[in-house]
Amino acid sequence: MSKALQSWGRYPRVTQRAHPLVWVGEPLPQGLQGPLLPYGQGRSYGDSCLNPGGTVLTTAGLDRFLGFDPASGVLTCEAGVTLEDILRLATWQGWFLPVTPGTKFVSVGGAIANDVHGKNHHRMGTFGRHVRRFELLRSDGRRLVCSPTENADWYAATIGGLGLTGVILWAEVQLRRMSNPYIQQDTLPFANLDGFFQAAAESDADFEYTVAWVDCLSRGRKLGRGLYFRGNHAPPQFDALPLAKSHLSRKGGLSVPFDLPSFTLNRLTVAAFNALYYGKNRLGAGKTHLTHYDPFFYPLDSVHAWNRIYGRRGFLQFQCVVPHEVGGGAMREILERIAASRLASFLAVLKKFGSAPSPGLLSFPRPGVTLALDFANAGERTYRLFHELERVTREAGGAVYPAKDARMEPETFQASFPQVGAFARFVDPAFSSAFWRRVKGADAAAAAR
Repeated sequence: MSKALQSWGRYPRVTQRAHPLVWVGEPLPQGLQGPLLPYGQGRSYGDSCLNPGGTVLTTAGLDRFLGFDPASGVLTCEAGVTLEDILRLATWQGWFLPVTPGTKFVSVGGAIANDVHGKNHHRMGTFGRHVRRFELLRSDGRRLVCSPTENADWYAATIGGLGLTGVILWAEVQLRRMSNPYIQQDTLPFANLDGFFQAAAESDADFEYTVAWVDCLSRGRKLGRGLYFRGNHAPPQFDALPLAKSHLSRKGGLSVPFDLPSFTLNRLTVAAFNALYYGKNRLGAGKTHLTHYDPFFYPLDSVHAWNRIYGRRGFLQFQCVVPHEVGGGAMREILERIAASRLASFLAVLKKFGSAPSPGLLSFPRPGVTLALDFANAGERTYRLFHELERVTREAGGAVYPAKDARMEPETFQASFPQVGAFARFVDPAFSSAFWRRVKGADAAAAAR
């Protein structure tokens, strides 16, 4: 079956074939075209979920729950189950995801393969830390149940392994307790980058969830100004509050019906948005308020197909992490280069990672400061900026996030992930991806021949 499955950033556009997986007990199909790659919900931003010239094994059909213990919070499900599915099953029984990224529309297999992180990394680490077991299917037919104590080397290679070690069939995840679906949230405006670090120092010890939005167009004394959001799960006295109908419907939210023209997203419109967003949220600063978990964790999910606002050329996201010791200087240089480039980003998210070690050989999170930004694809102007941001990150001893990446150079990948040599031994010989071939230099080598 040929199908135009793309990444969330819709860049690069590739031609690949799709083959659905439906039953966990079946062997991998034989005779498929080119190399293989698992494909979940297509929420990876760059090319780590793309396999040009090959076949992607779609896991949306592996969507069954296999077990849930409401006493312990241990959940077992197939790899195609989404985080949204888990929330609908578990939250009304007093359980929540231990770690969640900024969208609930990702599969469990994708969350493991990218070892995703969330607003509580400084407390809970990555998603992979809460995966008790999973089963991996290799192209030679082997089935490996992996855990921290059983096939532990395969466990470490597959968490954050970008789907290259085989197909994850099912997983067992430890959920976390919560009393009700509400979050007590504070918002703190900060005037510049120093203000962010001060807000983080004052918040991380008392708040489970912390993250900041940054106005990446601000310059001079206002460089790095933004809003610091922090929150905790609401205590039991709020248990009796009724849920809004919008939080019970599966069909709620707006949708972007078509690709917006590229002229609608420019420096002026982003500057206007940033000024309004910053000004509006300053009005409510310093006041704790109660909000449902859905808008707190997943504000972008309320607008379906929001990636269309970037137009037909798509967009790219850059996310890096730099060590705490150099975080202030490196982030200042990155923000200065973005402001000077006159390329605008609606989304600029800043956060401090904690020290909890990630279990995967290729896991991206590590102690430091992380910044994520979206840019409309403006061709060479955007690529040149990414090259500069990547160099600053590399020289600071940091790393670029593979799940968000579509441009990382092999040199940066090698520097970002020093355990890549150990990881490569676990890559299934029948599996590959556009990302893997690019960062390994395979595409360049093929072009030179």
